[in-house]
Amino acid sequence: MRFLTAGESHGPQLTVIIEGLPAGLYLTAEAITKELFKRQGGYGRGRRMQIEKDTVEIMSGVRHGYTLGSPVTLIVRNDDHKHWLNIMGTAPIEQSAKEDMKRVITKPRPGHADLVGGMKYNHRDLRNVLERSSARETAARVAVGAVCKILLDQLDIEIFSRVKSIGGIKDNGVYSVETIREKNDANDVRVIDDTIAQQIRDSIDAAKKAGDSIGGEVEVTVLNAPAGLGSYVHYDRKLDGRIAQSVVSINAFKGVSFGEGFKMADMPGSAVQDPIAYDEGYIRLSNHLGGLEGGMTNGMPIVVNAVMKPIPTLYKPLQSVDIETKESYQASIERSDNCAVPAASIVCEHAVAFELARVVLEEFQSNYMEQLIEQVKAHRDRVRHY
Repeated sequence: MRFLTAGESHGPQLTVIIEGLPAGLYLTAEAITKELFKRQGGYGRGRRMQIEKDTVEIMSGVRHGYTLGSPVTLIVRNDDHKHWLNIMGTAPIEQSAKEDMKRVITKPRPGHADLVGGMKYNHRDLRNVLERSSARETAARVAVGAVCKILLDQLDIEIFSRVKSIGGIKDNGVYSVETIREKNDANDVRVIDDTIAQQIRDSIDAAKKAGDSIGGEVEVTVLNAPAGLGSYVHYDRKLDGRIAQSVVSINAFKGVSFGEGFKMADMPGSAVQDPIAYDEGYIRLSNHLGGLEGGMTNGMPIVVNAVMKPIPTLYKPLQSVDIETKESYQASIERSDNCAVPAASIVCEHAVAFELARVVLEEFQSNYMEQLIEQVKAHRDRVRHY
């Protein structure tokens, strides 16, 4: 399975093409839209989320509610495009009109793709870079992940996420998987410990008042993934490597780990490895490694940790350089959130869902859903009695 996305932040729409889904998967636009609404929420979001009411339209690959096995095309229309028709139109314009065009960007933002993207593609208006490098594209990735979550649910594989910290305020509670599942949406900053939620909101507000931004850490948990997904044979088939690449490709994500993650650097091997036991199937007596051994799932919950840096658009911008005059200026200001960590946890959840669904479809025959369900069930029975 693979997918492509297309579209600019203020263009008419985002387009997704997903290839490789089995036939017979029950799929509705409403189910995908429900996941997109989650991405739009969270404390710290900017005015764009008040403008856009992200809804999905299914354009191909589905008939009467069921996938056909052919490519599925999804679109998410950008409601704000109507205010950008002259700026983001596709038709050619005269040179004189180019010179009078509004919202031309020549002062790149530190930490964004603006300057390097302009140098790479030789753009003189950095809007040509930021329109595609914008986190608006993650709406398309959530749409893909929503389809994957629907598929995984048919295989009794569950995925959810939470926020572990924002702006240095950490949720240090030790929780059961059941507690995290039940309370991951208990508040608008998506922490389990509701007693720190207001402290986090105050920190987000303080950063906004100061014209600054803050980041944080998120966690994604996968339950009931069958053992043996992925491979130890080649580097590019190791599942933890594939998940890591997918997660770090999300805008502003700069680090990823599994299980105890970077804490393991300070732990002895006896405290890191997960002892093996047998109880109607192989289990681990702990889960420090986060459900992955040798690039493969081991049947325990998969636990993915990821770090999001503060968003680079600042309302009190840092020093930059005008690419035309080469003089020092403050960086450009684009409409932005000042904290998107709660929303980013949703994006991360859906990025992991895609990688899990992709490896499942590679591992098992999957021309149609009944075949896939039977294959996964037979595999679970076999490894249980290995």
